[in-house]
Parts: sequence; structure tokens; C-alpha cells
Amino acid sequence: MTTTEHLPDLFALSEIRGPVLRPGDDGYAEEAAGFNLAALHTPDVIVGATGVDDVVTALRWASATGTPVAVQATGHGANFPIEHGLLISTARMTDVAVDPRRRTATIAAGAKWRHVVDAAAPHGLAPLTGTSTDAGAVGYVVGGGLPLLGRTYGYAADLVRSFQVVTPDGTLHEADAEHETELFWALRGGKGNVGVVTSLVTELIPLRALLGGGLYCHAEHAEPLLSAWAAWTLSVPEEMCSACGMLRLPPIPQLPEPLRGGFWARVALAWTGDPAEGERLLEPLRAAAPVAVDLVEVMPYTDVDRISMEPQDPLPARESCSLLRALPPEAMRAFLGQVGPGVRDCPLLAAQLRHMGGALSRPAATEDAICARDAEYLLEAVAVLAAPPDAESVERATTALHTAMSPYGTGRTMVNIHGTPGDASDRARAWTPETYTRLRQAKSHYDPTNLLRFGHTVPLASTEEMTRPAGAQS
Repeated sequence: MTTTEHLPDLFALSEIRGPVLRPGDDGYAEEAAGFNLAALHTPDVIVGATGVDDVVTALRWASATGTPVAVQATGHGANFPIEHGLLISTARMTDVAVDPRRRTATIAAGAKWRHVVDAAAPHGLAPLTGTSTDAGAVGYVVGGGLPLLGRTYGYAADLVRSFQVVTPDGTLHEADAEHETELFWALRGGKGNVGVVTSLVTELIPLRALLGGGLYCHAEHAEPLLSAWAAWTLSVPEEMCSACGMLRLPPIPQLPEPLRGGFWARVALAWTGDPAEGERLLEPLRAAAPVAVDLVEVMPYTDVDRISMEPQDPLPARESCSLLRALPPEAMRAFLGQVGPGVRDCPLLAAQLRHMGGALSRPAATEDAICARDAEYLLEAVAVLAAPPDAESVERATTALHTAMSPYGTGRTMVNIHGTPGDASDRARAWTPETYTRLRQAKSHYDPTNLLRFGHTVPLASTEEMTRPAGAQS
């Protein structure tokens, strides 16, 4: 399918309650755009789903016509352009229902974490959000969901009780630990390979406030701060969650005046224990280097975005990650050798190392497809792409950083932060070989015609692989 003229008859989509848009229609460009403006979407048709029935109808039409399908809620993870085919936008499906007695939230496909945070807060509860509550909850969870408080509580997918999901043939399923168990497994860490999630039910944590924020040193003091942080992470309790790295911040009004336009070494942290104990634990970091800006304070969980201070407005971005086994002194030197104060004209907005371990290292109560539990740290790089030359320099800097840190890596990535997916071998780095094979088997079962082929998807399993027990190696 290459042009809208070759699209099959759209009459079947007339039952859709939401808008059905084609190129040239009013609202088409706005509906296609996501938060990450680096990926320009040009689908042949967009369905603005308003509920489960719209998703079912759209997928039945796609299945009957052989039209490939992509899904987008907020577009934070839009790192791959969607060309032709059908785009299902779930942005209108934002309902959140909190059950304070059971400590659960039922979250619709297009809801942002901000919707969930605000709904849960009056009950003294909180979801396991990432570093920005502006991101979509469902897309985050199906990629495993690495929370800000992950060392304390584990992955967001660990707390999911059930999914409502429509498979590419248009069949509605309820998947949990006892029903549709392979579907339930694949939806927790396997990303969008087996169906379109229309809602999920997740546990909430009892948490009203935490100690959080950032310690900022001028870039010339990066080495003592980062070295102290790396040593500090070897002994801190699981209630301490943190990341350390370099920030080259633009001079934009959205940033507070002390930080705007600066080059910083930062430790960002969240502590869920007693605030006084948390402050005591921070003493070695505050003593390691001159702290120019100290934003650590007790805050309600509703203010959690203040910790990482990620952009809240759409922009074109390039992100990537690597999972690391350890951070010996030579690893820190390698990191600073690529992004530290001695590097001129580094195009990366942020390069940071996140402390993993703790609850993130323990297996989930019900088996899932997350393959990052053996990592002690995560390396992440983010850049803003303002013009084509930027893309080239960003790619060089990103490759050089991950290459320099590869001796300390596990060889894998996390699917949500992997960045632009490459060929099949590159995409496979998000999973172990056993999990990758099992995920291909699950995709072949639920999506045998490979309609869900956009983004970080896996290929169908071969005939021989389909006869192999799930998870077995060749």
C-alpha cells in the first residue's frame, strides 16, 4: 500500500465514533503528531479511538484488508516514522478509576501518568511512574516500565494485575496471571507485539510524599561528584533511587533561572524513607564537590516531575540506552571522557547513569518478558535534533558513548529507551535469546500476518521455532 487511493473501502470504519482521517483532512497532522517530533508520521488513515469498540472495529477492518497497524497515545516513544497503514490514536481514552480499598487503578489506553497521579493522590496512593508524568501509562507499562522508584518497588509491569487487549484479528481478550497467561506474559515487557491494550489494572503504592530533587554542581566538578556517587551506590538502601550525569541545558524560559543555559553535573534522587535519614545519607554527596544548586526537599508525590525536570513540550529527540553490570573507576573515566567537561561541542542534552538493583533485580511474582534484572546501572543518552547536521553529530556522539561503555555492559538495552529500532538483531538486544524466541512465538500466535510491524517489533517465528517449547534455545 503506497497511496490513499489504493486503500480498501473505508465504509466499515463508518461505525467508528471517533474521527477517521486521511491525508489532507482537517486535523490529520495534529492527530498524527506525537510528543517526539523527530518521527514524522504519514499513515494512510488515522482512527481517533474513543473506546474499546472503536479499537475492535479498526482492527477487524485492518485484519480483513491486510492493512498494517500502529498505535499512539502520547507519542513520547515515537522514535520510528509510521508510513502508510493505519494509525490508531488512543489519546481520547483517558479514563482512570481508582479503587482505594483494593489500592488499584484501572487505566485507559490513552491516559497519561499525570491523570493517574492526580486520581490516586487524594487517597494517599501513587502509581509507579517514570521520570515524567506526561508520558502515557500503557505504552510505558508494556515496555516493562522503569519507575523513578524502581529500586524500592520494582518495575511498573510487576504491579499490573490484568490487561484488556484487542489482538490484531479484532478479538477482545482479558489477560491476567490465570487467564490468557502467554498474552499476559508478553504484554509485560514485550512492547506492542501481540495486541492493542485498551486498559489495564495496576496496583498502587501507599505514598503521599518523598524526599527528592537534584544536587547540581558546575561541570568542572563532575569527576569528584560522579566518583562519589558511584561509590555511594554500593551501599545505599533500596529506598534510595538515584541517577547521576551531565546536563547541557538550553537557555529556555521553561527552566529555572539558576540552571538555565548551564553545563551541570547532577545527582537526581528520590528517597521514600524517613526524610531525616535521607538527608543523612546525602552527606557524602554534598561533601564530594561544591554544590551550586540544591533542590532536594520533601515534596508531595504530585510534584514528582520536579526531580528530573524533563521537557514538558513536544520536541524532536534522540534517545538510547545500555544496561551495565558495574561502574568501576575506569568506567566513570570512560563516561566523562565522552560527555564530561573536557569534551567540546558535545551535542547530547543529557547523559546519565541510573542506579538499578534492589527490587529491580528480583523476579516478578508472575513471569514476564523484562530482561533487565541483572543490570546494576543503566546508561541513557538524550539529544534534541534541531537540524539535519545535528542528527549526524548526535549519532556519532551517541555511538561513541555506548562503545566506550560497552566493556561494562550486559549487551542489552531496555525496549522503552532503546531509541530508533534498527534491524532484527538490533531490536533483539532488548531481550535475552530465550525471551526473544518466546516473544516471536507469541507474536506468531496472536499476530500471524504481522499487522503490528511498526516501532520496536519482532519478526514472526519460523516454522521450526514454533514447534520448539517456549523459551527453549536452538
